[in-house]
Amino acid sequence: MNIKETKKIANKIFGWLSDREGELLFNLAKNCKGRGVIVEIGSCNGRSTVWLASGSKSGNKVKIYAIDPHSTPSKHQKGKRNKSFEEFKKNIKNAGVDDIIIPIVKTSEEAAKTFNKPVELIFIDGDHKYESVKLDFDLWFPKVINGGIMAFHDTLSWPGPKKVVDNFVYKSKHFKNVKFVDSITFAQKVEQNTLRDRIKNRYVLLLKKISELASKLHLSEPIKDIGKEIIKTLQK
Repeated sequence: MNIKETKKIANKIFGWLSDREGELLFNLAKNCKGRGVIVEIGSCNGRSTVWLASGSKSGNKVKIYAIDPHSTPSKHQKGKRNKSFEEFKKNIKNAGVDDIIIPIVKTSEEAAKTFNKPVELIFIDGDHKYESVKLDFDLWFPKVINGGIMAFHDTLSWPGPKKVVDNFVYKSKHFKNVKFVDSITFAQKVEQNTLRDRIKNRYVLLLKKISELASKLHLSEPIKDIGKEIIKTLQK
């Protein structure tokens, strides 16, 4: 399934992932070499999971461990006993990607206790409180292989994810090639980055702060799109 086909399917699933963010996840998953698995923290109804799975199936078919306690009722199940897990299972099956996804119905903390597989790509989109995002980072960072990718959702407008990536990704000596697409910040884990890497990371952090300010302005969608393309070019 290509990006265009995935977009049609994913956009039918309730969630807060933009098309640009979905395409990023698709390509990150597609580029995984099989040196480790893909982990998703926070699957909800499966919108981002479908993007990841479609990308992986277009690449080396790396398994995806979708971790979510599914303790919040889905959009279509208010008042019912069944939570978002039923909606999640239906959506990944309809997308034809359920064969590559291994759901884990636990919290991130519960799952991390027994998870012993190397991680090549992780997408963190769980509880957005600072303490929770920082805990996710602390729990899963050691499991990510050198050269692997860590990605975080909602790092522009949500204080918790924003603070974690600003302090522990952009300013860290253990990441290089830090970039962002819409609200997703992603970076490659390394044992030790170089001075040049650190300068580049701080430069991209400055671009992110400019994007944060621009997002608060009442700009038209065409102007916003032009701005995003300029930011994308400046990150190369």
